[in-house]
Parts: sequence; structure tokens; C-alpha cells
Amino acid sequence: MPLKLIRQDITRLPADAIVNAANPSLLGGGGVDGAIHRAAGPGLLAECRTLGGCGTGKAKVTGAYNLPAKYVIHTVGPVWQGGGAGEEELLRSCYLESLRLAEEKGCLSVAFPLISAGAYSVPVDIALDTAVAAIRDYLEGSEMLVYLVIFDRDSARLLGELYGRVESYIDDNYARTHLDLNLQKRRRAVPGRPAAMPNFFSGAAKAAGEAMDAACESVSALDSALDESFSQMLLRKIDEKGWTDAQCYKKANVDRKLFSKIRSDVLYKPSKPTAIAFAIALELGEGETEELLMKAGYALSRSNRFDVIIRYFVERGIYDVFRINEALFAFDQPLLGA
Repeated sequence: MPLKLIRQDITRLPADAIVNAANPSLLGGGGVDGAIHRAAGPGLLAECRTLGGCGTGKAKVTGAYNLPAKYVIHTVGPVWQGGGAGEEELLRSCYLESLRLAEEKGCLSVAFPLISAGAYSVPVDIALDTAVAAIRDYLEGSEMLVYLVIFDRDSARLLGELYGRVESYIDDNYARTHLDLNLQKRRRAVPGRPAAMPNFFSGAAKAAGEAMDAACESVSALDSALDESFSQMLLRKIDEKGWTDAQCYKKANVDRKLFSKIRSDVLYKPSKPTAIAFAIALELGEGETEELLMKAGYALSRSNRFDVIIRYFVERGIYDVFRINEALFAFDQPLLGA
């Protein structure tokens, strides 16, 4: 199952398990920890008192009480000390230990907050990159659905160098395209400009032209019917890579059941984010990416912010779906795959 980045109150998310960014005592605190304890009710605190605390990078599990989940997994993230005290390794351990406990309990879905990004002061970009990398690695061998819950909208505004470059690329392409379109609209609106060129064709010539157009459209439709479908091209590319189905759909962050539909239905038309996810997973160049999208009836434009962001990564040969999703999430765009 895929990884989904969402904006949500984690205490209202009906996942099988939710993860609490706890302090070592497990007796409640501020931020996400306090919110989970308040929503769960006094039973959670009573059970936590029996656990004897928790070490940094470790995890322990309790019931969920008044929460819509089945379990609460408590994990203690590291306090940021500049990056030289093994903080990233400990943070990675928080995610892996929590996922291991969730799987032991038979959970099919688990929701994480962004651990240590609040009071423990781990920089947001490091906290997010570490979370995504750890979850992605775990999902290589698991079919769980994992939510990474970003409650604070501003915490998704990653200030790293990559996101500054993406923003500049959007400004240079998306903004310029819209300026050009607006100029064209203003020119068309100039008083006295004819709405359309006069028709100088005779009736017979016009009829002949229409007949030729119809014939060309018929040939084009026949060519399209004989061409590969999206499903056929996708499966061919997977075979050319020598990959298994699982290698492809996991790298694309796509659900196994959805991939099965694509494989079994030669005419299946995926959503645009799903089609792009497969192009990224297969590491297709610009031309082949456009070709695969065309098979599903889509194209990448320079007048759509989502498309411009995708172009940024494809042009630079950056084929990490999770990394791209971080950027899409930061710019309020649909995510790939999930």
C-alpha cells in the first residue's frame, strides 16, 4: 500500500493505529502528545503509567480508548542538537519501530505525525525527508497504508534549497505562460479587431476541405485504435526493465489493487497523477513521459502549476516519487500515486 501525505487532525483519522510523538515519560505533554491524550480520555494515561516510560528511538503500544483508531503507538523522537548526536538515525528508528509494532498488531493502516518537528526542534525538511525515507524503505516489504499527517499547513513549506529552485522554476514558467495568455486575450479584445478572418472559400471548396478533414480524422482514429494502450505500454516498459510488478507499483507509490486493474484491463484509463507516477517510477525521459501520458489521454502543459512542477523534476532526471510528492504537497498540488 502507498504512503499518503495529508493535512488532517490525527486524532480524527480512522486509521488502525495512530502514532503519538511522546516524551520519555509517556505521561502526556504538549502538541500532538497532549492532543492525543485529551482526545483518548483518562484511560490512555492510566495505561501509559504501567509502561515505565520509553527510550528515544523506541516505541510502545497501548489501546486507543476514545480515539477512532484501534491502537496508539507511542514513540520518543530525538531533541535536535545540531545534527551531530545521531538525531536522524534515532528519528528513523522511531518510524521503523512504530511500523514494526503496527504490523505485529495486524494493522492495515497507520498514521504518523511529523515526529520531533515541533518542540524537539528537528528542522522540518530533515524531519520530513527522514520520515519519508524510513516509511518508503519499510513499505518495500509491507502492504500497509501509511499516512504522514501534517496538521500545521506552514510545516509543509519546506525552506530547503530544492524547494527554492522549484519555486523559481514555477515563477519562470508558470507565471510567464499566464502573462503570455493574458496578453493574447487583451490583444483579441482590441476594439475594431475582426473576430475571425473572412471565409474566402467557395461552397464547393469548403465541402472538399471538410471531406478531406473527415478522412484524415478517420485515418487518425484507426491509427490510434491500432496503437498501444496505456496498459500495454506500461507493461512493456516494466518487462524491458526486467522488474516485477511489485517493484514498479511500489516505486510508483501505487496500490497493488489499482495496479491489478491496470494489468487486467487493456483499456484502463488511470488518473493523471497515477499515469505520471508510473512514468517517474520507470525513469522515463521527457519524450517517453509525454508518450505514456498521451496513451491515457493526458499531456504536460506550461500553463498548469502541477504540470510545471512535474516538468522540473523530469527535466533534471529526478525520479523519486516521494521526493516529488513532498514538493507537490508543499505547493498544494495533487500527489502522485496514492
